[in-house]
Amino acid sequence: MSADESQTASGAIRVGVLSTHNSKETKAILNAVRALGHEPVWIRNENVTSWIEDGTVHFSPRVDVLVNRMLFTKSDHQLEDLQLAALYEETTPVVNASQAVTDTLHKYRAGAKLAAAGLPVPDAYFGRSPRTFEEWPEYLPANAAHKHTIGTNGQQMSVVSPTDPIGPKIDDEQSFVQEFLEDSDNRPSDVRVYVVGGEIVGAMRRHAPAGDWRTNVALGGEVEGITNELGVRPRQIAKEATDVLGLDLAGVDLMPVDGEWFILEVNATAGFKGLFSATGVSAAPHIARLAIERVGGGVDQSQIVELESTLDDSVPDCKPPLVQRGGDDGVLGYTSRIRINGRDGAEEAVAKSDTGAERTSIDTDLAGRIGAGPLVGTTQVRSGTGSETETRPLVDVDLCLNGRWRTVTASITDRTEMTYPVLLGRDVLEAYTLDISNTVEE
Repeated sequence: MSADESQTASGAIRVGVLSTHNSKETKAILNAVRALGHEPVWIRNENVTSWIEDGTVHFSPRVDVLVNRMLFTKSDHQLEDLQLAALYEETTPVVNASQAVTDTLHKYRAGAKLAAAGLPVPDAYFGRSPRTFEEWPEYLPANAAHKHTIGTNGQQMSVVSPTDPIGPKIDDEQSFVQEFLEDSDNRPSDVRVYVVGGEIVGAMRRHAPAGDWRTNVALGGEVEGITNELGVRPRQIAKEATDVLGLDLAGVDLMPVDGEWFILEVNATAGFKGLFSATGVSAAPHIARLAIERVGGGVDQSQIVELESTLDDSVPDCKPPLVQRGGDDGVLGYTSRIRINGRDGAEEAVAKSDTGAERTSIDTDLAGRIGAGPLVGTTQVRSGTGSETETRPLVDVDLCLNGRWRTVTASITDRTEMTYPVLLGRDVLEAYTLDISNTVEE
């Protein structure tokens, strides 16, 4: 389907943002698209579908161009999520294509690709077995950073010496070691350069918090804007690194050592809250413009200048609803027949409505059969009429009520002595009208 065929009647371009999370950056990009006079479409698990009919691939929501903002480093199903972006590429231009993200996602793979292109990267070593991994001191005789091959925010990274006993995995995930670079500053720091469409949007220096060497903002790192002070060489390296990896936009982490700049990492889905805090410049309108112009749309530069001075992270009106209401679909009975879906399957069950319960709960056996999860925490629940409490695990499950699906964080408890395996609490019932005269048979 061509871009002209899929544009709205007003000529506005439908810009999809593929993002299953609720980050400020995702909201800001969608709001920037709207502010620029085009139509934002938030593509999430709740609303995305695809089908093949008579040899033609179709999608809903239908968009003219897609911005890939999936946080693959935090995904439990990276291949599946990557393929969702790749699916859209069959018919739609994608900003940050799936193959480029794949090359960047694996940090050692990205380093190897950059090194092959002649760009400056720290020395590094990668091995997949304990026997091969223990050979790393032969290649890196000094201290090294031990990090996940796929990871984010500096979590579980450490500095190791050649005599430290380390293995090829961190928390059961593959790892590698990278030469530990230090600059002359007493306080560890590096530089994050944000590149969009081959242009530098902004740059900031990130300082590690006291007692730490990691500069990640998520770990307490402090930032200062240095866009105007950034020299020609780091600007050139940041642009070239983004280009070599085939990315349309990226956050490139650099460090100067004895006058020479090195690429520490390239992040395909880099956040820009810290950048805005440091520089007063939001990358959101620049990303929106890149997407709009990718399919022949036009954007007034003066609007970009105006919009970049704010970071509008309010919830956009295009966010798909978790619950769809209307007509009889908004009525639940004292008991209702539902479908409940977990990671291992789905079952039908009869659920009881209880306005006295704050949270929905499901039976332990039912939770086990459907593979309810992931585990997102625990909750304390008072036992009966006494003062004692019990700790219950909390899991995310999908419930289908009156033909409408919604995600619920439910507690798990033994309900074998109860008539109904699912109890619907106020967290669900508040979205419906309750008619206690309506019941269904078990």
